[in-house]
Amino acid sequence: MATTTIDRRRTLHVEECMGTVFTIDIREPGTAWDEAVGDVVAWLHHVDAVFSTYRVTSDISRICRNELGLADADPLVAEVLELCVEVQRETGGYFSAMHSGRLDPTGLVKGWAIERASDLLRRHGSANHAVNGGGDIQFAGEPAPGEPWQVGIVDPVDSLRVLDVVRGRDFAVATSGTAERGAHLVNPFTALPVTELASVSVVGRSLTRVDAYATAAFGMGAHAQPWLESLPGYEGFVVAADGWGASSTGRRGG
Repeated sequence: MATTTIDRRRTLHVEECMGTVFTIDIREPGTAWDEAVGDVVAWLHHVDAVFSTYRVTSDISRICRNELGLADADPLVAEVLELCVEVQRETGGYFSAMHSGRLDPTGLVKGWAIERASDLLRRHGSANHAVNGGGDIQFAGEPAPGEPWQVGIVDPVDSLRVLDVVRGRDFAVATSGTAERGAHLVNPFTALPVTELASVSVVGRSLTRVDAYATAAFGMGAHAQPWLESLPGYEGFVVAADGWGASSTGRRGG
Protein backbone atom coordinates (compact mmCIF):
# COMPACT_ATOMS: atom_id res chain seq x y z
CA MET A 1 0.00 0.00 0.00
CA ALA A 2 1.10 3.57 -0.55
CA THR A 3 2.95 5.75 1.90
CA THR A 4 1.23 9.05 2.58
CA THR A 5 2.89 12.23 3.80
CA ILE A 6 0.11 13.87 5.78
CA ASP A 7 2.12 17.00 6.52
CA ARG A 8 5.77 17.92 6.90
CA ARG A 9 5.89 16.28 10.32
CA ARG A 10 4.05 13.02 9.66
CA THR A 11 4.43 10.09 7.26
CA LEU A 12 1.94 7.23 7.43
CA HIS A 13 2.04 3.81 5.74
CA VAL A 14 -0.57 1.02 5.97
CA GLU A 15 0.39 -2.57 5.13
CA GLU A 16 -1.51 -5.86 5.17
CA CYS A 17 0.65 -8.66 6.56
CA MET A 18 0.41 -11.65 8.94
CA GLY A 19 -3.35 -11.71 8.49
CA THR A 20 -3.76 -8.24 10.00
CA VAL A 21 -3.13 -4.57 9.21
CA PHE A 22 0.05 -2.73 10.21
CA THR A 23 0.47 1.03 10.37
CA ILE A 24 3.86 2.74 10.34
CA ASP A 25 3.38 6.27 11.70
CA ILE A 26 6.53 8.43 11.55
CA ARG A 27 6.37 11.79 13.33
CA GLU A 28 9.48 13.49 11.95
CA PRO A 29 10.03 16.55 9.77
CA GLY A 30 10.70 16.05 6.08
CA THR A 31 9.36 13.62 3.51
CA ALA A 32 12.33 11.34 2.75
CA TRP A 33 11.11 8.27 4.66
CA ASP A 34 10.40 5.92 1.75
CA GLU A 35 13.54 3.84 2.29
CA ALA A 36 12.85 3.46 6.01
CA VAL A 37 9.25 2.41 5.38
CA GLY A 38 10.37 0.04 2.63
CA ASP A 39 12.81 -1.69 4.98
CA VAL A 40 10.13 -2.11 7.64
CA VAL A 41 7.63 -3.52 5.13
CA ALA A 42 10.22 -5.96 3.77
CA TRP A 43 11.07 -7.03 7.32
CA LEU A 44 7.44 -7.72 8.24
CA HIS A 45 6.83 -9.80 5.12
CA HIS A 46 10.06 -11.73 5.70
CA VAL A 47 8.94 -12.57 9.24
CA ASP A 48 5.59 -13.76 7.86
CA ALA A 49 7.34 -15.93 5.26
CA VAL A 50 9.48 -17.55 7.96
CA PHE A 51 6.98 -17.98 10.81
CA SER A 52 3.47 -18.22 9.33
CA THR A 53 1.68 -21.40 10.37
CA TYR A 54 -0.72 -20.88 7.44
CA ARG A 55 1.96 -20.94 4.73
CA VAL A 56 3.03 -24.45 3.79
CA THR A 57 6.37 -23.07 2.57
CA SER A 58 7.29 -21.24 5.80
CA ASP A 59 10.23 -22.45 7.85
CA ILE A 60 7.94 -23.20 10.79
CA SER A 61 5.57 -25.28 8.67
CA ARG A 62 8.46 -27.20 7.14
CA ILE A 63 9.99 -27.84 10.58
CA CYS A 64 6.63 -29.17 11.79
CA ARG A 65 6.56 -31.58 8.83
CA ASN A 66 10.15 -32.67 9.58
CA GLU A 67 11.25 -31.34 6.20
CA LEU A 68 13.66 -28.80 7.68
CA GLY A 69 16.00 -28.94 10.63
CA LEU A 70 16.51 -26.03 12.98
CA ALA A 71 20.17 -25.75 11.96
CA ASP A 72 19.13 -25.27 8.32
CA ALA A 73 16.25 -22.87 9.00
CA ASP A 74 16.45 -19.09 8.91
CA PRO A 75 18.56 -18.03 11.95
CA LEU A 76 15.61 -15.97 13.16
CA VAL A 77 13.83 -19.22 14.09
CA ALA A 78 16.47 -20.16 16.65
CA GLU A 79 16.44 -16.60 18.01
CA VAL A 80 12.67 -16.61 18.47
CA LEU A 81 12.56 -20.10 20.00
CA GLU A 82 15.21 -19.07 22.53
CA LEU A 83 13.06 -16.05 23.45
CA CYS A 84 10.04 -18.35 23.79
CA VAL A 85 11.94 -20.52 26.28
CA GLU A 86 12.85 -17.42 28.31
CA VAL A 87 9.25 -16.16 28.37
CA GLN A 88 7.92 -19.63 29.20
CA ARG A 89 10.19 -19.64 32.26
CA GLU A 90 9.22 -16.06 33.19
CA THR A 91 5.50 -16.89 33.02
CA GLY A 92 5.65 -20.19 34.88
CA GLY A 93 4.74 -22.07 31.73
CA TYR A 94 1.65 -20.06 30.85
CA PHE A 95 3.34 -18.94 27.65
CA SER A 96 4.35 -21.75 25.32
CA ALA A 97 5.56 -22.15 21.75
CA MET A 98 3.78 -25.51 21.59
CA HIS A 99 0.06 -25.75 20.85
CA SER A 100 -1.74 -29.09 20.65
CA GLY A 101 1.63 -30.77 20.27
CA ARG A 102 2.64 -28.55 17.36
CA LEU A 103 5.36 -25.91 17.22
CA ASP A 104 3.75 -22.47 17.01
CA PRO A 105 5.71 -19.45 18.33
CA THR A 106 3.31 -16.91 16.82
CA GLY A 107 2.21 -15.77 20.29
CA LEU A 108 5.57 -14.01 20.53
CA VAL A 109 6.43 -13.36 16.89
CA LYS A 110 4.20 -10.38 16.10
CA GLY A 111 5.25 -8.31 19.11
CA TRP A 112 8.89 -9.18 18.50
CA ALA A 113 8.61 -8.26 14.81
CA ILE A 114 6.99 -4.91 15.61
CA GLU A 115 9.64 -4.05 18.20
CA ARG A 116 12.36 -4.90 15.67
CA ALA A 117 10.55 -2.75 13.09
CA SER A 118 10.75 0.16 15.52
CA ASP A 119 14.47 -0.52 15.92
CA LEU A 120 14.81 -0.36 12.11
CA LEU A 121 13.16 3.05 12.06
CA ARG A 122 15.50 4.27 14.77
CA ARG A 123 18.48 3.15 12.69
CA HIS A 124 17.08 5.21 9.81
CA GLY A 125 17.03 8.24 12.10
CA SER A 126 13.45 8.29 13.40
CA ALA A 127 13.23 8.89 17.15
CA ASN A 128 9.47 9.56 17.06
CA HIS A 129 7.12 6.95 15.61
CA ALA A 130 4.56 4.24 16.30
CA VAL A 131 4.34 0.80 14.70
CA ASN A 132 0.92 -0.81 15.15
CA GLY A 133 0.08 -4.38 14.22
CA GLY A 134 -3.55 -5.24 14.86
CA GLY A 135 -3.66 -3.08 18.00
CA ASP A 136 -0.31 -4.17 19.44
CA ILE A 137 1.87 -1.04 19.36
CA GLN A 138 5.46 0.00 19.95
CA PHE A 139 5.76 3.74 20.57
CA ALA A 140 8.99 5.72 20.26
CA GLY A 141 9.58 9.30 21.38
CA GLU A 142 6.52 11.51 21.08
CA PRO A 143 3.90 12.33 18.41
CA ALA A 144 4.62 16.07 18.59
CA PRO A 145 7.15 18.13 20.55
CA GLY A 146 6.27 18.09 24.23
CA GLU A 147 3.29 15.74 23.84
CA PRO A 148 3.08 12.10 25.00
CA TRP A 149 1.60 9.29 22.94
CA GLN A 150 -1.90 8.29 24.05
CA VAL A 151 -3.70 5.00 23.50
CA GLY A 152 -7.07 3.90 24.80
CA ILE A 153 -7.81 0.53 26.41
CA VAL A 154 -11.12 -0.36 24.77
CA ASP A 155 -13.85 -2.29 26.56
CA PRO A 156 -14.00 -5.73 24.85
CA VAL A 157 -17.70 -5.92 25.68
CA ASP A 158 -18.54 -2.45 24.31
CA SER A 159 -16.12 -1.25 21.63
CA LEU A 160 -17.41 2.32 21.92
CA ARG A 161 -16.32 2.56 25.56
CA VAL A 162 -12.74 3.40 26.58
CA LEU A 163 -11.81 1.90 29.95
CA ASP A 164 -8.51 3.68 30.44
CA VAL A 165 -6.01 5.85 28.56
CA VAL A 166 -2.29 5.13 28.66
CA ARG A 167 0.06 8.06 28.09
CA GLY A 168 3.81 8.14 27.76
CA ARG A 169 6.98 8.01 25.67
CA ASP A 170 8.93 4.96 24.54
CA PHE A 171 6.48 2.27 25.61
CA ALA A 172 4.48 -0.64 24.19
CA VAL A 173 0.95 -1.95 24.66
CA ALA A 174 -0.66 -5.25 23.66
CA THR A 175 -4.03 -6.89 24.24
CA SER A 176 -5.13 -10.52 24.22
CA GLY A 177 -8.80 -11.36 24.30
CA THR A 178 -11.92 -12.90 22.84
CA ALA A 179 -13.53 -9.84 21.22
CA GLU A 180 -12.58 -10.69 17.63
CA ARG A 181 -12.05 -14.47 17.57
CA GLY A 182 -14.12 -15.79 20.45
CA ALA A 183 -12.77 -18.19 23.10
CA HIS A 184 -9.67 -19.28 21.17
CA LEU A 185 -7.08 -18.73 23.94
CA VAL A 186 -6.43 -21.69 26.20
CA ASN A 187 -4.88 -22.51 29.54
CA PRO A 188 -1.76 -24.45 28.45
CA PHE A 189 -1.96 -26.75 31.48
CA THR A 190 -5.57 -27.83 30.88
CA ALA A 191 -5.78 -27.22 27.11
CA LEU A 192 -9.22 -25.75 27.77
CA PRO A 193 -10.41 -22.34 26.54
CA VAL A 194 -10.24 -19.54 29.11
CA THR A 195 -13.81 -18.34 29.61
CA GLU A 196 -13.60 -16.18 32.75
CA LEU A 197 -11.80 -13.30 31.00
CA ALA A 198 -12.68 -11.03 28.09
CA SER A 199 -9.32 -9.31 27.66
CA VAL A 200 -5.91 -8.61 29.16
CA SER A 201 -3.89 -5.53 28.16
CA VAL A 202 -0.28 -5.09 29.23
CA VAL A 203 1.91 -1.98 29.05
CA GLY A 204 5.71 -1.88 29.31
CA ARG A 205 8.87 -0.91 27.45
CA SER A 206 9.28 -3.89 25.13
CA LEU A 207 6.49 -5.16 22.89
CA THR A 208 8.18 -8.57 22.66
CA ARG A 209 7.54 -9.14 26.37
CA VAL A 210 4.33 -7.11 26.59
CA ASP A 211 2.63 -9.13 23.83
CA ALA A 212 3.76 -12.48 25.23
CA TYR A 213 2.84 -11.49 28.79
CA ALA A 214 -0.67 -10.49 27.68
CA THR A 215 -1.12 -13.93 26.11
CA ALA A 216 0.25 -15.69 29.19
CA ALA A 217 -1.83 -13.62 31.62
CA PHE A 218 -5.00 -14.38 29.70
CA GLY A 219 -4.23 -18.09 30.00
CA MET A 220 -4.00 -17.67 33.78
CA GLY A 221 -7.66 -16.68 34.00
CA ALA A 222 -8.52 -15.54 37.52
CA HIS A 223 -4.83 -15.55 38.46
CA ALA A 224 -3.93 -12.95 35.81
CA GLN A 225 -4.43 -9.87 37.97
CA PRO A 226 -2.20 -10.89 40.91
CA TRP A 227 0.50 -12.10 38.51
CA LEU A 228 0.52 -8.79 36.64
CA GLU A 229 0.72 -6.93 39.95
CA SER A 230 3.90 -8.89 40.73
CA LEU A 231 5.70 -7.75 37.56
CA PRO A 232 8.03 -4.78 38.09
CA GLY A 233 7.99 -2.31 35.23
CA TYR A 234 4.64 -3.41 33.75
CA GLU A 235 1.02 -2.32 34.02
CA GLY A 236 -1.96 -4.51 33.25
CA PHE A 237 -5.69 -4.11 32.70
CA VAL A 238 -7.84 -7.22 33.07
CA VAL A 239 -11.48 -7.38 31.99
CA ALA A 240 -13.59 -10.32 33.19
CA ALA A 241 -16.10 -12.02 30.93
CA ASP A 242 -18.92 -10.23 32.76
CA GLY A 243 -17.40 -6.86 31.85
CA TRP A 244 -15.83 -6.12 35.23
CA GLY A 245 -12.38 -4.55 34.82
CA ALA A 246 -9.41 -3.91 37.09
CA SER A 247 -6.02 -2.29 36.59
CA SER A 248 -2.89 -3.77 38.12
CA THR A 249 -1.15 -1.72 40.76
CA GLY A 250 2.19 -2.10 39.04
CA ARG A 251 3.81 0.90 37.37
CA ARG A 252 6.24 0.72 34.52
CA GLY A 253 9.56 2.39 34.84
CA GLY A 254 11.08 5.02 32.55
